[in-house]
Amino acid sequence: MFTLNCKGRLLKVDKPLVMGIINITPDSFYKGSRYQNISSVLQQAGQMLKEGAVILDIGGQSTRPGSGRITAEEEAGRVIEPITAIHKNFPEVFISVDTFYAEVAKQAADAGASIVNDISAGRMDSDMISTVANLQVPYILMHMQGEPQTMQQQPEYADVTKEVLDFFILKKDELKKAGIQDVIIDPGFGFGKTIRHNFELLRNLSVFRMLNSPVLLGVSRKSTIYKTLGVSADEALNGTTVLNTIGLMNGASILRVHDVKEAVEAVKLFEACRDAEK
Repeated sequence: MFTLNCKGRLLKVDKPLVMGIINITPDSFYKGSRYQNISSVLQQAGQMLKEGAVILDIGGQSTRPGSGRITAEEEAGRVIEPITAIHKNFPEVFISVDTFYAEVAKQAADAGASIVNDISAGRMDSDMISTVANLQVPYILMHMQGEPQTMQQQPEYADVTKEVLDFFILKKDELKKAGIQDVIIDPGFGFGKTIRHNFELLRNLSVFRMLNSPVLLGVSRKSTIYKTLGVSADEALNGTTVLNTIGLMNGASILRVHDVKEAVEAVKLFEACRDAEK
């Protein structure tokens, strides 16, 4: 079991948890995750919580392959009001802000967020690590080769699992020295990896247990699924559930998903199967 200190509230990861994705963007790769006004955000947040989400991940910037970058000011303009509204209407939920900007992380924490989800591992804003340390909130540490604009241009690894693991070992030590106590590991599926790399990481996911941190699995409706199956992101829910189940069997602690109901069902069935062994 892991216990994360979220601004004085303890988040217990004693079983797999589900994190629902809410994007305040016009261009996220999956159109079903885009929400443009407060009422639709609150409606979706309420639905996700009803279906069993424990964490809501709020993002204001698309990081799909080849995406353009918006400024911290524009991103804050998209996410701060929704975070404030969610925190006010659903005070029980743990809110994660999906940003690589330190200033957005700080404003989001002031508005009610209690987890920072940074795809860049602090490399896209030199103030991010010290900011998270000062905020004393859990930090989702993700591996990415390159940046969103270039990451899928022929990513290469000699041994993807070993290289990602080595990255986390070094980075976790750096975060600890900086004063960040609680770290969640995200191997970064689709971020500077080929489809084969993604499947290799999923197959070897249990290796990351040695880091003694919760492991987040973020494969929901991604191209690894829909390209392998020859379908679209809109048709990738079943494939997402399959890969989430494989991830659970290999030690995933948190499922980051667009579709909460199906992920919660996968967790329930996984736990029932696991408990039958006792």
